[in-house]
Amino acid sequence: MSEQTTPQRIALVTGANKGIGRAVAEQFAALGMTVLVGARDPRCGEEAAAALRAADGDAYAVALDVTDPATVQEAARWIEERFGHLDVLINNAGITGSGQVSPEDATDQIPSSVDLGMVRAVFETNVFGVISVTNAMLPLLRRSPAPRIVNVSSHAGSLTMTSDPDGPFAALLPSAAYTPSKSALNALTVQYANELRKDGILVNAAAPGFVGTDANNHTGFLTPAQGAAVVVRVATLGADGQTAGFFSADGPLPW
Repeated sequence: MSEQTTPQRIALVTGANKGIGRAVAEQFAALGMTVLVGARDPRCGEEAAAALRAADGDAYAVALDVTDPATVQEAARWIEERFGHLDVLINNAGITGSGQVSPEDATDQIPSSVDLGMVRAVFETNVFGVISVTNAMLPLLRRSPAPRIVNVSSHAGSLTMTSDPDGPFAALLPSAAYTPSKSALNALTVQYANELRKDGILVNAAAPGFVGTDANNHTGFLTPAQGAAVVVRVATLGADGQTAGFFSADGPLPW
């Protein structure tokens, strides 16, 4: 009798050339997964993939702009041709809309004076881009014995937390772009989970916490590796794992 081998698990991470996405890719590689480094800039993606390979990881760069359907479809075609399936999708790519400023501290996010163009751009990446990528990758995920989708959200996406006048967000400026985009992403997570539950595809949202990245000019107090840990944990849930959940490093979060 020939010895059976466990197929290599394939994980795609969008926005994986830096920050939390790159840290997620690094941790997946350390677990022995084949990591597909999604990045808008092919050069940056290849640099990140090369660094993973230099650390003995199995990594490939994938040109992928979540706001460009052509690159999304091409990425799906390449993954199918090269690997035939996908086990894990991490929808990590996102923007704040306010440049290198924490969105909660950005005066240009205040609802009564926000620029609608900025709101549209943020939703294009943080919400519509997730739909585009997820739908393109679903046929590949359906071929996995244990498919997982994790949407990288934020504590700010919790309506319960942001509406509490005595809560942790009470002192921060209101946001009409970034924060609502993450609330919408959370709602989207639940709807995908409800649709795909019968197929055994677990779909969850994860909040990395206040991580120091380019998006907040590295003012966050957590490292990308610390923020990535909850994403990786949710992405590797067992068959009895939860779906339609919202998690932080400390456990479930309220919607």
